Amino acid sequence: MSEELLRLENLSIDYKVKEGYLSAVKDVNFSINKGEIFAVVGESGCGKSTVAHSIMNLLPGGNETITGKVIFKGRDLREVTEKEMEKIRGKEIGMIFQNPLDSLNPVYTVGSQVAEAIELDKVDKQEAWNRVIELFKDVKMPDAEERAKSFPHELSGGMRQRVMIAMMISRNPELLIADEPTTALDVTIEAQILAIIKDLKEQFNTAVMLITHNFGLVAEVADKIGVMYAGEMVETGDVFEIFKNPVHPYTRLLMAALPRKTKDEGRLQTIEGNVPRITEKKPGCRFANRCPYATEKCKTEDPPMTMVGEDHMVRCHEIGKEEK
Repeated sequence: MSEELLRLENLSIDYKVKEGYLSAVKDVNFSINKGEIFAVVGESGCGKSTVAHSIMNLLPGGNETITGKVIFKGRDLREVTEKEMEKIRGKEIGMIFQNPLDSLNPVYTVGSQVAEAIELDKVDKQEAWNRVIELFKDVKMPDAEERAKSFPHELSGGMRQRVMIAMMISRNPELLIADEPTTALDVTIEAQILAIIKDLKEQFNTAVMLITHNFGLVAEVADKIGVMYAGEMVETGDVFEIFKNPVHPYTRLLMAALPRKTKDEGRLQTIEGNVPRITEKKPGCRFANRCPYATEKCKTEDPPMTMVGEDHMVRCHEIGKEEK
């Protein structure tokens, strides 16, 4: 049995806003084992990145209220000091952000920036540079030695993302958080980046938390999936189980929106409406206003997280109703 690396327990995050507060994340629970890829899927605004930033203690602004636990290797990261957290970031938990150009310093070569991360572990400059070249080869960077001498603006989006992946794995973290790592990349490069992440998992036994709004991306790389909607985890389970037997109406609608192989299969499904801003604490399913199966109960009572199979859980009052 795989060893648990990360576990979130009833994680909730509220932000102070003009209306009073914004419920960005509510009672999120999931775990990631060593060497496992866990994909968090949902539309923009569902709280996926907020969860990722909270794991790293990187939420901006300081106007948030956080409850619950973030257990990493048996230790609650909510209780560690900032100095202790600085030692964990990069060394034990790495994070790839959405836009690599924002994360790279424009006045230094990309190779020197990756080398700087390696030198934090008291590695001499030449050894660090040799390691950079090897890392660039690991992430399938073409002409690695020349690219290492390039500045960020001289590289394409796909190459910059490879640089960020190389930087994040340079210190062999046990957990890699990839926040929309293929945003703004074309589909060919997107597939290559995901293949790199999968290879790294197999080569170094790195656990990966992959955040994406694209359900179609996760089928080939993920071991488990968590579907988020409006700050809540509405369905979790094994990737094959969820693709074979999606239960929550939101999961089903997301999958129905995937492109088909042929035009004969009809128009793509769309989900009417938008993800709501939750600015008041009241019971009810957060998907009720967009759900085709919603009842009065859905609008007035919080749905429980229910086990519907081995490691397959769903937050829905009307489990099975949509099949009738």
